[in-house]
Amino acid sequence: MSFLGSELGRIAAEYERRDREVADDFYGWNKPANLMLHGQTVRGCIRLLDRALFFPLHGRRIADIGCGDGTWLLEFVQWGADPASLSGVDLSARRVERARRRLPQADLRTSSASELPWPDQSFDLVTQFTVFTSILDPALKRAIAREMLRVLRPGGAILWFDFRISNPRNSQVKGVPAAEIRSLFAECRIDLVPVLLAPPLARLVAGWSLPLAEVLNAVPLLRTHYAGLIRRK
Repeated sequence: MSFLGSELGRIAAEYERRDREVADDFYGWNKPANLMLHGQTVRGCIRLLDRALFFPLHGRRIADIGCGDGTWLLEFVQWGADPASLSGVDLSARRVERARRRLPQADLRTSSASELPWPDQSFDLVTQFTVFTSILDPALKRAIAREMLRVLRPGGAILWFDFRISNPRNSQVKGVPAAEIRSLFAECRIDLVPVLLAPPLARLVAGWSLPLAEVLNAVPLLRTHYAGLIRRK
């Protein structure tokens, strides 16, 4: 556990660094590239959920792993979820507090995802958005994957969104390829779809031509993330 603890400490420190160094408006939706990337993410996830008859999210109990300040939990409300049926966990107490102000009805906890604070089979849908890419220790990845499956109800699903390739400019993150996802969730049915035009390319192109950016997004090799739905066989 001490090794896991050191990895958790590294992750927490890295998020603190990002909070200090990344400008508040860097991910603002007033920027064409960010708005386009968000739309691509939403489309990819909703298509997977709809195909598996999980959409809309009415009546679903949902837990977001690495919920941050609640951005995706708020999105789930737009997709039909009841705010009182939402839960989330994050390492950062400051981010959880911001999420609580935005979603006071939700059950939001400061905790490690390797030890989720909920009983077995609590949720219909468990989600993670760019959490695993920030974890460099394979043992911690496996522990979190086990916990996500533990709190999932029979017939439930895990909604996955994360980098599928590494960022060569940032040694603190690592892409999660399809083979690794299948290893983490062995004995599960996994539906993966490449999504999201490479963000550096999107920021370069979308500001002056959104249509061209969408054309480039049609090339699978230029997509840097996976959206996925994971279910027990």
